[in-house]
Amino acid sequence: MTKKITSAAGTQLAPPVGGFQEIDGRRIFVHRTGSGGPAVVFLPGASAVGLDYFGVQQGVSRFSTAVVYDRGGTGYSDPLPLPRTAAAVATELRELLRALDLPAPYVLVPHSLGGFYAHRFAQLYPQDVAGLVWLDALNRDWDEFLPPAMQLAECERMGPDPEQLEQMRPALRTMRGELLADYPERVREPLIEAHESDEWLRVGIAERSMLAGLAAELRAGPAIPDVPIIALTVLGTDPAQQALMSEQTVQEMHDGKRRMDAALVSAVSHGEQRILTDTLHHRLCFDRPDAVVQAIRDVVDQAAAARP
Repeated sequence: MTKKITSAAGTQLAPPVGGFQEIDGRRIFVHRTGSGGPAVVFLPGASAVGLDYFGVQQGVSRFSTAVVYDRGGTGYSDPLPLPRTAAAVATELRELLRALDLPAPYVLVPHSLGGFYAHRFAQLYPQDVAGLVWLDALNRDWDEFLPPAMQLAECERMGPDPEQLEQMRPALRTMRGELLADYPERVREPLIEAHESDEWLRVGIAERSMLAGLAAELRAGPAIPDVPIIALTVLGTDPAQQALMSEQTVQEMHDGKRRMDAALVSAVSHGEQRILTDTLHHRLCFDRPDAVVQAIRDVVDQAAAARP
């Protein structure tokens, strides 16, 4: 049985930019830039928050409306018991977008864990999805493609516990300082401090605790609708993974991810896979914002051209 953890996110920390939208009596953090459509919505990975995508959001805002937000219970949003079902997260997002008076359909841009939530949104509200940009995101069929050592249940068990995260704090701060180096100081410094808070660290652990359950929830529903999809598959060499896994397992993981995203894009009429070998999963939007923004622009253009 998965233990529910009530996050304390949003109770003490104030976002440096953006604001809040009330959904079901709770505050949801949201930051909206740009204009035009279809609107682009970023779905963060676990341990990530909307403002981690601030850099690529600024790039997208030059040609469309760009929205970053924090799921309920994460980041600057009000607390909720975690983990949550994908349906709960998807429903909340649709209510948020409607409250913002953003017309559907949307281009969803999920990263990592956000892939589960984007897929559930597309299952529940297919008419509200204009396209998808898959940022090395999780897939409901992950266990069919990845080696046994990387199965979702194993990924849950391999996640760091609070004590390990405590030991990692200095290294994590250094890493975030480097990743966010180009962000304005008014955004960068508060975001780094917030990421170091006990509350945000606990949230990251909690959100990773039900990966297999989320995949099962998605397998009970339909495939992604026939909309334009570009998948960015990250196959860079991660020294940390090399230290923990055999060379064979790393190669099997890369092969599995390549085949998994290829299957995703081949299932729609306008799908494309773009493989990146010069970045890592958590560094994608920081090392290759050009590739991310270009993929989003291409899907926005395809979606706009498909409108009646």
